[in-house]
Amino acid sequence: MSLPPILEGVAPDVTSAPLLEVRDLHVEFRSGSRQVRAVDGVDLQIRAGEVLALVGESGCGKTVLSLALLKLLESNAHVRGNIIWTGKDLSAFDEGQMQELRGREIAMIFQNPGQSLNPVLRIETQLAGVLRRHRHLAKAECHAEMLRLLDLVRIPDPEQALRAFPYQFSGGMCQRIMIAMAVACRPKLLIADEPTAALDVTIAAQIVDLVLDLRQRLQMAVLLISHDLGLVASVADRVSVMYLGRIVESADVADLYRNPRHPYTEALLRSIPVPDPSRRWNTRVPLKGEVPSAVHIPAGCRFRGRCPQAMPACMTVDPVFCHVSGSHQVACILYGNSCASGSEQTALAESIAHFPANNIRGGS
Repeated sequence: MSLPPILEGVAPDVTSAPLLEVRDLHVEFRSGSRQVRAVDGVDLQIRAGEVLALVGESGCGKTVLSLALLKLLESNAHVRGNIIWTGKDLSAFDEGQMQELRGREIAMIFQNPGQSLNPVLRIETQLAGVLRRHRHLAKAECHAEMLRLLDLVRIPDPEQALRAFPYQFSGGMCQRIMIAMAVACRPKLLIADEPTAALDVTIAAQIVDLVLDLRQRLQMAVLLISHDLGLVASVADRVSVMYLGRIVESADVADLYRNPRHPYTEALLRSIPVPDPSRRWNTRVPLKGEVPSAVHIPAGCRFRGRCPQAMPACMTVDPVFCHVSGSHQVACILYGNSCASGSEQTALAESIAHFPANNIRGGS
């Protein structure tokens, strides 16, 4: 499989205030004496109209992060930090306020559309529920709008589809219905959590094309959660790479794919077979090992146990997220960790003295 070309889209206005801003977000699950740090100090921003992709292996905290944004986590989740939506801190919102926000301003589609739809209710009943709650349409207006929405997501014979039950549709068609429900109120942000994971390649491509089309039509921002780096290369404006609860690298999509800085990002890209000798990597190198447990997070760099470039300081120095060039940020001491504290920089300097000089990279 070769990577599709990187999409050269219209960049969002970077001078505008962020639509969504996450500051030092922590999510912990507690059960007795056990504590799982699923999200551990995440910062990110999404601006109006852009597609931000959040990538990483399973178990890195991507889905937990997305559910935390909408306050959809279980009661045993302890959330700290700030989630700023259009200037308002959602941590101060009660459940009633969140119910008004969900669907109207921020919508979400999930991995398995078949499980997201109620199997005993007709499509008409489920779609009408969204429209009546948030848009307060009369019966005739609601029916006309449902037909328009199903046509918008390219479902043939919308009238017949409204009378059907979810089990009468394929996975791809169910995902289209979920997208119709998600965009029914023209949200400013669509969170798409592995929207193509349960679909075959051909249908997945159609769903991605549909989401991008709706993004343009509705001027909608998208937070795309995925482990499919080929998909991300063709649809995202920016990419944030997540590992064991933290963002380890963030950059514009073209910059990240052409010049990955973090060893984990490099490993993810190397694990994709790209039969093209002009590419930087044209052979597949599987990423060894597994993501460590979020119950027992390693000291120092979290990736050190799987990193081919680990050095002694990685055992103790916790890398700080720093700018290395332009908007490109990375958390790795291979770049000098210029944002680190004095004690961390001392430990790093001592380690570098015993490490091959050609493995230490400088930021530009």
